Amino acid sequence: MVMDIRFLGGAREVGRSAILVNDALLLDFGMLTANPPQFPLETPDPEAVVVSHGHLDHVGTIPTLLSGDGRPPIHWTPPTAELAQTLARDTLKLHGGSYNCPFTEPDLKRVTQVSETHGYREPFEAAGHEITFYNAGHIPGSAHVLVDDGDTRLLYTGDFHIDADVDSSGSNGHASSVAGQRLVSGTTARPDADIVLCESTYSDVDHEPRATVEERFVESVETTLWDGGTVVVPAFAIGRTQELMLVCAAHDIPCYVDGMGTQVTEMLRQYPDYVRDAEAFRRAISHARFVTGRDGQRKRIVDQKAAIITTSGMLSGGPAMTYIPEIRRNPANKITMTGYQVEGTPGRDLLETGSAEIDGRVMPVSAQVEQYDFSAHADRDGILEFLASYRDSSVLINHGDRCEAFAEELRGDGFDASAPELGDVVSVEAST
Repeated sequence: MVMDIRFLGGAREVGRSAILVNDALLLDFGMLTANPPQFPLETPDPEAVVVSHGHLDHVGTIPTLLSGDGRPPIHWTPPTAELAQTLARDTLKLHGGSYNCPFTEPDLKRVTQVSETHGYREPFEAAGHEITFYNAGHIPGSAHVLVDDGDTRLLYTGDFHIDADVDSSGSNGHASSVAGQRLVSGTTARPDADIVLCESTYSDVDHEPRATVEERFVESVETTLWDGGTVVVPAFAIGRTQELMLVCAAHDIPCYVDGMGTQVTEMLRQYPDYVRDAEAFRRAISHARFVTGRDGQRKRIVDQKAAIITTSGMLSGGPAMTYIPEIRRNPANKITMTGYQVEGTPGRDLLETGSAEIDGRVMPVSAQVEQYDFSAHADRDGILEFLASYRDSSVLINHGDRCEAFAEELRGDGFDASAPELGDVVSVEAST
């Protein structure tokens, strides 16, 4: 039996991941954050939906699937279900009624009605396929998705992270840094598969060792605080905010947490089985001070000589828009970018030009600006390590800016690899 895999999004791009298997099973349905945002090529009518994890580029358009007569069940891990709905509510709040939000409040309410949650390594049936989730090590609840139609097995990696095989000690006698993320353990799952649909976000990048990144970040923040400055730490609400909370707690750095990350943190504490160290996460929550924004609180915080972990991670909105104008004039202050800055965002402009458009005004920034690679994706070595288990499988490369080049490199190394284009249908038959 041949398995047909149709690429409605995420092919040769990062964003709007959407894969239709055998015209029946939809894997992810996200959006590409741009101006204006981009959505999958079409809205299919699947029999079932399976979601890899709760980031906007994988779940941002899910409620749209319920705007018609169809009510396909949506399968995901418990944290992913809650994260997806949190993001959808935020999209409605910011863009409801405009092109930037392709769904309505009733569509979102229907998501709860069709939601079905599953743990890791607990097989279930969806659209005539057996599905199994495996920990992908990206964010809490993130999953590799194994799809078995009875003849052919497809492994959809989703976004994943692998722990480096090193041991390192922390600076200043503090708790030692793990070889990967503090928040979640890296993936170790390598289930048998005939086809591997693999992300390639950092296929041309070698990440600096996580322990080294953490030590540089801690030293920089501590130096700024000792010198009487304040550090604003723009961070993505899902995953990155909680990771930096754990870093601050491990090194006893005073920190505030603001923006959507506060809501996400409160939700994730309900799922201790989906974090690496539930006790460390609990301590990090106790260590942090959460911002409500009431009674001029943010204006007072900027004088507290602390790290302020806040959305948005690319300075495109959120409470960061309050903090940056307050601290930008003083060279003793610091802004530490902790994630990739998409071209055209204020965060990217700040790194490249020393100024950024904040609330409609281009503001020069005298505060120090630094960037740290706290990526939750596997780098080139990590991806190759993962794929080493699949030399006899067909490998399809997606979710990257250089999918074709990476597939060509893999072919040169003996893999059966290709990089489908948007709209392509790839038909694969299991090898016997």
